[in-house]
Amino acid sequence: MFKLDIDDTLSLALVQPSFAVDYLAIVSRDRDYLAQWLVWPEHGKNQEFFARFIEQSLHDYALGKSMTCGIVFKGELVGNISFNTINHSLKKVEIGYWLSRPQQGKGIVTKAVAKMIEIAFTQLNMEKAQISAAEQNSPSRRVCERLGFTLEGIITRAENLNGRVVDHAIYGLSREIWSEQSR
Repeated sequence: MFKLDIDDTLSLALVQPSFAVDYLAIVSRDRDYLAQWLVWPEHGKNQEFFARFIEQSLHDYALGKSMTCGIVFKGELVGNISFNTINHSLKKVEIGYWLSRPQQGKGIVTKAVAKMIEIAFTQLNMEKAQISAAEQNSPSRRVCERLGFTLEGIITRAENLNGRVVDHAIYGLSREIWSEQSR
């Protein structure tokens, strides 16, 4: 299993079939919370849903199109982070993430996103990282701002979250700015 330690308590692990049962448990418990900002929790009602997600994620990883990792905190799978897309021709990755409700507010996502940015710029040779967050999703937007992303704009009517249409705040971070901030 590919696993990357961030610190003594936090690591990222490439998704694997055994994660399906844990993903189902998290989503079953936190479905309403996650569905505020994500369209898929309403559909993730059995282990097969997550098994298919993991299988597709591993297939896309093998093709170099994306990279999906579980977030592991104190030995427990607590969420997910990914390069939803890896665009080699544009040298750009799009980062997405979600975290179980009980683990919110501990800096877990900020550290995980910071590690993904490092991977994008140092290992994948990307020039830009991008994050799209619902305009009203303040916690996600604060992660972007803490990590030095720039708000590039608001896309209106960007997503239908199971009947609720939301606008997206688009944040970007260039390798150049990241390098300057990392010094």
